[in-house]
Amino acid sequence: MKTVRPKKNLGQHFLVDLNIAKAIADTVDSCPDIPVLEVGPGMGVLTQYLIEKPRPLRVVEIDKESVAYLKEHFPQLEQQIIGDDFLRMDLSALFEGQPFVLTGNYPYDISSQIFFKMLDYKDYIPCCTGMIQHEVAQRIASQPGNKAYGILSVMIQAWYDVEYLFMVDEHVFNPPPKVKSAVIRMTRNNVEHLGCDERLFRTVVKTVFNQRRKMLRVSLRQLFTKGTVAPDFFENEMMTMRPEQLTIPQFVELTNLVAQQMEMTGKT
Repeated sequence: MKTVRPKKNLGQHFLVDLNIAKAIADTVDSCPDIPVLEVGPGMGVLTQYLIEKPRPLRVVEIDKESVAYLKEHFPQLEQQIIGDDFLRMDLSALFEGQPFVLTGNYPYDISSQIFFKMLDYKDYIPCCTGMIQHEVAQRIASQPGNKAYGILSVMIQAWYDVEYLFMVDEHVFNPPPKVKSAVIRMTRNNVEHLGCDERLFRTVVKTVFNQRRKMLRVSLRQLFTKGTVAPDFFENEMMTMRPEQLTIPQFVELTNLVAQQMEMTGKT
C-alpha cells in the first residue's frame, strides 16, 4: 500500500509539510510524562514524530484504509491503533484511567464535536493540542467583545487556558482545503467547579448565543413559561447586555440568576 486516498466524506486533508507536522507534534511537550492520544492520524505524518517521544501513544482512526496503512508502516504501534469513531468512544478507559494529552490534525467538520467531547472528559485531558480550521481556532481563543466570541469560547475557556499558536496555509495539504488552518493548545486551568449548575450553564450559554444579536432579557425568555417570571428578573442591569459582552464569571452569575428564578417558578 503506497498512499491513502483522501476521502471527502471524512473531511480528510493530509498534511504534507513535515516541518509543520513536527511543530504540531511538539506542542504536546508542554504537558510531559503522560500518554498521548492522536485523533485521525491518516498516514501518520504526526504519528512519526509522536512515536519518538518517550511516552505511551495510541491513535484512533475511523478510516479502514488509513488503519491498514498505519499497521503496515508503524508495526511497532499495531496494538495501539484503534479503528473506531472517536466521538463514540469511552475515553475514561483508554489508558487505564490515566490522564492523557489529546492531539491531532482534526477533521474540520467534527472539530467542535471533538472539543465538546473533550469537555465531557476534562478530568482525563489536562492538555489538548492540534490543528483545526483557522476560524474555529479564532472562536475558541476569542475574548469578550469580539464577533468570534461564542459558545465554544465560553465553554472551553471556562475549563482551559487557550493559546492560538500559529496559522497554517492551504498549500501544505493534499488536497488543499478552501480555508486556512491554525494550531492551538488548550491547557486545563485550576477550576474544579464553576460555582453554578454546570448543565444549566451550558444551556444558558447556548440559548443566548443562538440569538446573539438580542439582549439577554429577550433570548432568556424561552427558558421560562410565559407569565411565570418575576417582573424584576428581567430588570437586572445584566439583562440589557448581549452575550458577546459577558465574561465567564458573568455567565456563571447569569446561570445562578436563572437557577434561582427556575426554583421560584417551580421549573427544574
